[in-house]
Amino acid sequence: MPDTDFNCLPTVIGSLPHRDANAACALVGRYLKDIPAWPQLPRRSPKEDMNAQYSEGFPGIALEDGNLRVRRQANFEKELERLYTAYLAGDFSKYHVSDEYAAGLYCFLETKFSSARAVKGQVTGPVTWGLVVADETRRAIIYDEVLGEALPKFLRLKVAWMENKLREVNPRTIMFIDEPYLASFGSVAVPLSREKVTSLLDEVLGGIRGLKGIHCCGNTDWPVVLATSIDILNFDAYNFANSLALYTKDVKRFIDRGGAIAWGIVPSSDADLARETVASLKDRLEEAMAPFARNGIHIRQLREQALLTPSCGLAGLSEEAAEDALVKLTGLSKTLQEIYR
Repeated sequence: MPDTDFNCLPTVIGSLPHRDANAACALVGRYLKDIPAWPQLPRRSPKEDMNAQYSEGFPGIALEDGNLRVRRQANFEKELERLYTAYLAGDFSKYHVSDEYAAGLYCFLETKFSSARAVKGQVTGPVTWGLVVADETRRAIIYDEVLGEALPKFLRLKVAWMENKLREVNPRTIMFIDEPYLASFGSVAVPLSREKVTSLLDEVLGGIRGLKGIHCCGNTDWPVVLATSIDILNFDAYNFANSLALYTKDVKRFIDRGGAIAWGIVPSSDADLARETVASLKDRLEEAMAPFARNGIHIRQLREQALLTPSCGLAGLSEEAAEDALVKLTGLSKTLQEIYR
């Protein structure tokens, strides 16, 4: 069983509103001493957008006016062959994320987190990335026979490279696959089968040696996600707690096999954040956990196998509001640990 007894420790999704990587890393170090996460900084550069950030090295890809396009140019087949050769050899060295695309990561790697129990990283998942990146005809590459096959293998190498770098900071890693577009799964607009989605996710998750999780900040088909090889499910418990509560049996199986829920209970919008307090968030979290406790999951087990996070990334907030979110997040964690120790 994975070691997921986090006892409501706090961490974050990844993104922060800062343009300065040193300031972002300082904020992480100040508030997330147990499980720091490297900060994504999309306001610093378009290359730090969650999709562009992981695009380096994909065959034929280019960032054109803010859009990611794959063009089958003269060297496309050679780049594709290189990708498959690296995948088969498990050689992730050439599929790095450069400092131009992730200034926060490189700042994080140089920071000492002496009291950290683990460090967290994140990579955009194959469903989201595959629906955003398009070919020459503006068709999402997830639907292309060749590109769709290369997609999860490429991201598997990316996540393996990143985890390997993070192990230089701390041998215990937590890697999240960010999948906001899973909220569209099951709609007419995204005609993907359950089998296809599961296969894509598990291919990428298979590149992770430490604890592995999926973050989805909307409603989705939760049993599909829970049936993958994840150790941690991170969801927006502030806005969508009831959506997961519909699947208490699936959640119980997940918890019983050692899985943890990362409760995204601190809102990531200005208006909601301004009106919440640690006390009100505690009440909201306990309300979110209640349906599971009523349906066979011991409340102590829920709390022990729990992380606390914001509902989504914090890049949409001001720097002051983002810090307020972390103040409330860590305050809630300390309050719960004092009450339920």
